[in-house]
This record gives sequence, C-alpha cells and structure tokens, in this order.
Amino acid sequence: MRYLNLITDAYLVAANPANAVAMKAYMRDQFEYLGITAPERRLINKGLKAEYGLPAIGEMPTLVKALWKKPEREYQYAAIDFMQLLNKEWRAEDIHLFEYMIVHKSWWDSVDAIVSCLAGPWLKKFHEASPAITNQWVSSENMWLQRAAIIHQNAYKQHTNEQLLYHYVKQCAHSKEFFIQKAIGWALREYAKTNPNSVRKFVDGHTLAPLSRREALRRIV
Repeated sequence: MRYLNLITDAYLVAANPANAVAMKAYMRDQFEYLGITAPERRLINKGLKAEYGLPAIGEMPTLVKALWKKPEREYQYAAIDFMQLLNKEWRAEDIHLFEYMIVHKSWWDSVDAIVSCLAGPWLKKFHEASPAITNQWVSSENMWLQRAAIIHQNAYKQHTNEQLLYHYVKQCAHSKEFFIQKAIGWALREYAKTNPNSVRKFVDGHTLAPLSRREALRRIV
C-alpha cells in the first residue's frame, strides 16, 4: 500500500531512540515508540500531504488497520491524524472504523484523541444516528467504549445534549474503573463551562465517586 509505505519510511527517518525511551516510560510501557514528538509528526504529515496529497477516503479502513497493527505508537497517531484531515469526506460507515480504533490497542492517549478528533465530530455531524451508537457503547462491557460515550460531547458546549450526558453519567456512576470515574468528572467539568448551575445541581443530587465529583466541580466557584 503506497501511503502506508510513505508514512513508514518518513517516520523511520525521523525516529529518535532517546525520545522513544522516555515516551514509552511516560505511557507505562504500554507501547513501543519511535521517539517522534507530536509537532514533528504533524510536520512530517504536512510534508506528505503537500507532496503526495491525502489518501482516498475509501482507502482509509485498510490503511488505518495496517497502521494499527504496527507496534510503534506513532503509527496509530498517524492513522488518527490522516483520518481527521479527511473530515470533510467522512461517511456514515466511518463510525465503525472509529469504533475499531477505540477497542484495539486501547489506552487513554488513543481513545481520547479518537473521540475528540474523530468520533465526537462524527457523532455531531450525523446527529440523528448518534444516540443509538453511544447507547450501545455505554451499555457495552468495554470500558473504553463507555469512556467514549461519556466524553463524546466534551467539545459540544451549548449544543450538548444534557439529558444524554447525565443519563450516561448515572449509568456508569457505580464503576470502580479509574478511567470511567475520571471521564465522568471530565465530561461534567467541560459542560460546567457552559452550564455550571446545572452541573452543580446534578452533582449535589447524585452519588458520584469522590474522584468524579472533585473533577466535576474543580472549576465551579
């Protein structure tokens, strides 16, 4: 696959073993790294786009899954980057690819980027289909899909579906998982920037994990 080779070759040239050690340690040894920083990666991607254009949207499922199979984490970041660059061409079926990305090689770095850059904007664009999808996610046994459902509206501001947000929080409030408790607090804190009184009332009226409550109210005076 041409674009896979282009990305691989460019990233290998930019690899920095010293950076890789620190990056792997920061991610608690979850993944291998080439040692390419985010600004460096984006600069490489910009160069590839300028010289070769972007991959066709129809090629992306194959390209994304090929990048996802590579051991070094930067290749998964590249998949997210290039899919985001094609956002004007997203199709209804692309949510299945985003879900694949969420549930494979899952960790907070990839999941949060997928939700903020891909799934969240897609769910807003295809809003009529959104509740059915996020309802499945929050009801699944996959912690990362649950986290995605909780935080997918983080950037929606005044367009947040408050009822849906609170429903997902209540559905997951019993969870002992750190990443779920943190997601609940994060989602509520983001919505509090738009409607602090509503969030305060909700938090005071429901039993939440101490971490979730603390995170939710952190910026409410």
